[in-house]
This record gives sequence, C-alpha cells and structure tokens, in this order.
Amino acid sequence: MNQVAFAPKTLIKFSAAPRLKSPSAKRLTTESSALDVLTDFQTLKPHSVAADTPVDEAHLKMRYSGVRLLFVTDKNEHCIGILTAKELIGTRRINLAMQQRNLDRDEITADMIMTSWDKLSAMTLEQLSALTIEDLVLVMEDVTEQHLLITQYDDHNALTIRGLISATDIQNTVGKQVSTVVPVARSFADICQVITGHDL
Repeated sequence: MNQVAFAPKTLIKFSAAPRLKSPSAKRLTTESSALDVLTDFQTLKPHSVAADTPVDEAHLKMRYSGVRLLFVTDKNEHCIGILTAKELIGTRRINLAMQQRNLDRDEITADMIMTSWDKLSAMTLEQLSALTIEDLVLVMEDVTEQHLLITQYDDHNALTIRGLISATDIQNTVGKQVSTVVPVARSFADICQVITGHDL
C-alpha cells in the first residue's frame, strides 16, 4: 500500500506589523429590519447570574463581561428577572432591600433587587421580523424600559428568550444618522423622539 508523505506548507514570517481585519459596520436606517438591532442569543451567549448571587459579585461579572444587563436564573435555568447596571451601580434598590429585610449589603442577592420577569416587556421573534426599526420604536414609545426581550418557542414548545433589544443599541446604530444631537437614551420613548423628530 502506497503512503503519500504529508508535506506541511511553509509558514510565513511577517515583514511588517499586520493590520487586524474587522467586520464592516452595518449601515442601518430607520427603514432597516428591526432584526438588525437584535442581540441574538442563538449566536451570542447571554450573560446570567444565579438568583442567590451577591450583588457585588454580580456587579463584578457585569464589569468584566462588558455588559449592562444580566439575566437572573433559578435552579432550573428559568429566567426569573434581569439586573441592569442602574440597579447594581445605584444604591436605591440595594438600600431598600437592606431596610426591608434587615440585612447587610453583603447579604443582598440578585433576586432581591432584580426586575422580575412579570414586569418585563416582550415580543415574539415573528412579530419583530415584520417590523422596521422605526416601527419598533413607535410600538415601544410608551414603554419606559431600556430593554425589550424577544421570545421564541423551542422544538419542545417551551417559551425561550431568543434575544434582546436595547434602546441604547438602537441609538448607537441609527440615532446619529437621524439627528446631529442625540440625547442619552433612557427609554424607548427617548429613541422614538430621536427617530420621529418629536421634541428635539
């Protein structure tokens, strides 16, 4: 039996410092599909903490992960709420939890200060796919949250969180093309004002 000898290709040596290749930034407009501003958990793993995670530990995870939102999960990996940078950096909810439970700060956990699942806004992936970015912010104009959860049923017909839309992400991708002066996004209502030109 003849064996063909494996001949590895010669590796190259750099003659100059190379440039890093980066993906081209999407050029989005208000008429672009709302799917273009979706953080899709099918391709990007969401960051989460267990319900009993101490708040300072959760804050460290948020900082090291470079995100401004953490999902809070129970022992069955169900999402029972979210934690945002506002809740972890601010002291109002933490102080309130300390007073109500008569606990020290290091005893306060994620589930004590999170926004629970029943207070969150959500939309199905199918609904989202039918909208433009402008449609989306108009639908969300009366919502005060900065985040919208996108849901989808899995193969076992269980409801899952497929992804997340952030008012700040919409502002960063579209806002600068709409107005030369873009206010800091505190809600979808803020973004609606930017995109539609109201109250600018």
